[in-house]
This record gives sequence, C-alpha cells and structure tokens, in this order.
Amino acid sequence: MKIRSITYFCNLKYPLDEKVLRRAGKFLSNAKSAYEAAGYEVQTVRLATIPFPKLLSAENINKLPEYTSQIADIAQQLNIGYVSLGPALPEMPHSYEVIPDAIFVSKNVFFSGMMAGKTASKLSDSRVYLASVRACAEIIVNCATIEPNGFANLQFAALANVKAGAPFFPAAYHDKDKPAFAIATESADLAVQAFENARSIEEGRNNLIGEIEKHGKKLAEIAKSLRMKFYGIDFSLAPFPDDAHSLGNAVEKMGIPKIGLHGSLAAAAILTEAIDRANFPHTGFSGFMQPVLEDSVLAKRAAEGTLTIKDILLYSVVCGTGLDTIPLPGDTTAEQLVPLLLDLCALALRLDKPLTARLMPIPGKKAGDETNFDFGFFANSKVMTLDSAKLNFPFNSNEVLRIKKR
Repeated sequence: MKIRSITYFCNLKYPLDEKVLRRAGKFLSNAKSAYEAAGYEVQTVRLATIPFPKLLSAENINKLPEYTSQIADIAQQLNIGYVSLGPALPEMPHSYEVIPDAIFVSKNVFFSGMMAGKTASKLSDSRVYLASVRACAEIIVNCATIEPNGFANLQFAALANVKAGAPFFPAAYHDKDKPAFAIATESADLAVQAFENARSIEEGRNNLIGEIEKHGKKLAEIAKSLRMKFYGIDFSLAPFPDDAHSLGNAVEKMGIPKIGLHGSLAAAAILTEAIDRANFPHTGFSGFMQPVLEDSVLAKRAAEGTLTIKDILLYSVVCGTGLDTIPLPGDTTAEQLVPLLLDLCALALRLDKPLTARLMPIPGKKAGDETNFDFGFFANSKVMTLDSAKLNFPFNSNEVLRIKKR
C-alpha cells in the first residue's frame, strides 16, 4: 500500500495570496516527511482550493487561465505536484466555458464541473442541472483536442453529489476558509493479497478489513502529530497498472473468472462494504475504484469486450467513484455524452452517494482501436463502445430536475 496523495485544502483568495500557497507547501513538505519516516511511499502532494467561480467571482471569471498559470508556476517551485481549482458551478454558467482554456495552460492543474447535488445550503433536496450536464459534456469534447491523444481530459471530471473534502483528483475541492488535509491511498494491492489464499469470501473480507484498519490507525496517528484539521482517509482501493495492484485482479481472486461477467457486481459490493466496515476516519469516496486505464486487468477486460461502459455504470451502484479514465471514440459528441452523464447523476442522487465521470475521447480513434498512451500510471487498452444517442424533448431542455434520495 502507498499514499497516492496528501491533499491540502485551503482558500487561495483572489488576487492570489502567495502566503497561503507557501504555507501549504511547507505543511505538505513536513507531512510527506512524517509519513515517509513511518515507512510509507508518498507518491504526490497536492493542493485543492474552494471552487474557482467563488474565488474569482463572475466579474473575473475570464481571468481563470491567467490565474491558473500563476498558481501552477508557484506550486512547481514549492514541489506541490498538482492543484485542483474545484468545480464550475450551476449558478455561474459561464464558469464551465472557461475550463478548456485553463487546462490548456497547465498540465498540473485540475478542474471539475458540478452536474448534480445540493449546490446551495437552502436547498432541501438535490437537483440535476441539465444545462450543467450539457456544459460538462461540451468541456470533455473541447478538451479532447488539446493534445493529440486526448490526454487533457485526465484533468477534468464531471461531478454528481460530490461534497468537499475528497482528496482524490479531479474531484477535490474545499468549502471553508480554514485549511485542512486528507489522505488518499493506493491500496488495491491490499485487496489482491487479502483474497490471494483465502479459503472463503468471509476470510478474505476479514483479511482486508484487518489490513485497512492497521494502516488506517497508523495514518491517523501521524495526522494528529501534524496539528492540522484532518478530514480523514479516502481508502478507495485505487490501483496501479500492474496485476499486483489491480482491483480487477482482486475481483478475479474472489472467484469471478473475468471482471465484467455476472458476479462482478457482488464482488464490488463486498469490497466496498469491507471499507465501510473498517474502523478508520473516513472521507471522500472510500470504495471500489474502477479507472479502466489505470488498472491492468480492467484495461485487459475492456480490450476484450468483457467489461463494458454499461457494466462500469452498473457497478457504480455499489462502488465508490463511478466512471473513470474511460477511452472513447474521438468523434464522440457532447450530445452522446449527455445521456451517460445523466444516468450517473440519477444514480448519485437516488442512492445519495458521490459519483464522478472522467471520460477520454481519443482523436482519430474509433471503438476497438488500441490506445497508445505513454504514461506510467496508464495501462493501454482499446477504445470502448458508447451506446448512446442525442436525447429528445423534454430531456434535451435546460430543466432543473429534483430527485430525492431513496
């Protein structure tokens, strides 16, 4: 198990308050040293701020690319690996439009777009903003052409019912003035090891719970010594693209011949429920994570056609994060993405859980073509088929839909 990220949450202000950024850099350096001294590999340290529309306000929203570049330069000096400037918000429609230009100026700054949830404290129930769903789809299409391989969409996620304080990017954002931090783990290997030689599902689950609690206790104890508000640990079973760190491999160790076949949802539910049972300070998604291009076995099963987008959406019912690093045909339109994003929103609100979509149309590629990313955190796969078409009236309107939790 490794620490994927130590994420520091703060309000950077506008104009940028460099003192806040430098305090963040100092804290993250000290925190990284503390966790490394305890034997953990820390892959990245990151910073997430309050949503950029609230930082900049409507009158300065067009200055987002300039602001992004300024933050990226200072963050690099401070050895902060990545920065999240949070989500575009439904109450400021223009905030979605400026994201592609901001992504263009830096590969290390991430963004998101809010599609559904309680976007204001006065709301008694959650809502799907169809105009925001469409705006997120348009961002994905526009970002696909920033780089020849569609890689820029790694920096954007569409959010449904995602609250502040989740340390995994691109979903991370803050909602307070006072700083805090959280831990995101890379721990799919714990699930693989838990079921490697287990004589039963129950034994494997208990093995996994025991390992999560052991590490959770240790991580939380170190957090106390850092004297900073600690949101907790997102123990989502994040993978690395080799079989030893593959959540797809863990599912197959549980007795499923290939993830994507029936029985996979039950396995995903058991793994996620094990995280729920474990005693540690929970934050963020804390569940089954299924990023196709970051997991060697998921990438293989997607390339074979055993694992489909509909399967991944189905597993989102019981998992933690939703649709992540999904390779799509380069000619995918915003109109085709909207129905998929809408389904994700419906699941998130009806089940009252956070879900995200990080979708990656690849220019010049069609369904079945091989991907060719040269990136250490990706396993290559094949472009997946998207069974979707433009919505008809009245779903193609800008209506705001109320969906109460079950």
